[in-house]
Amino acid sequence: MQPDGILETVLYAPDLDEAERFYCDVLGFEVFAKVEGRHVFFRCGGQMLLVFDPVATARTSTEGIPVPPHGATGPGHLCFRAPGGSIDDWRHRLERAGVAIDMDFEWPQGGRSVYFRDPAGNSLEFAEPRIWGLE
Repeated sequence: MQPDGILETVLYAPDLDEAERFYCDVLGFEVFAKVEGRHVFFRCGGQMLLVFDPVATARTSTEGIPVPPHGATGPGHLCFRAPGGSIDDWRHRLERAGVAIDMDFEWPQGGRSVYFRDPAGNSLEFAEPRIWGLE
């Protein structure tokens, strides 16, 4: 037995309003759900991106939902799947939004990645699936 895929990915940001602006205005996501001071959730293709306040999620949920405390410290990493033809478009969109590009890299086995950061310092990436031998 093996999982079908990844349903949700979590990043942490102490300023959820700033994170929401970045993910909506720069990356074009729409808010799926949010609780002020705790989290903001976005749909990303067939998965969910959950952005939590790291302090709030270290405590037991107060919304009556039995989710155990969880969290991480320091910046995380998330890579968004992007077809090769869209990598330049994403890079230009990021640059127009004033987002610095950390690296633009052609992998030896084929495929390209563009790395950048969100306002919380999380390392984000757009990459062609073929960097992992995926279509």
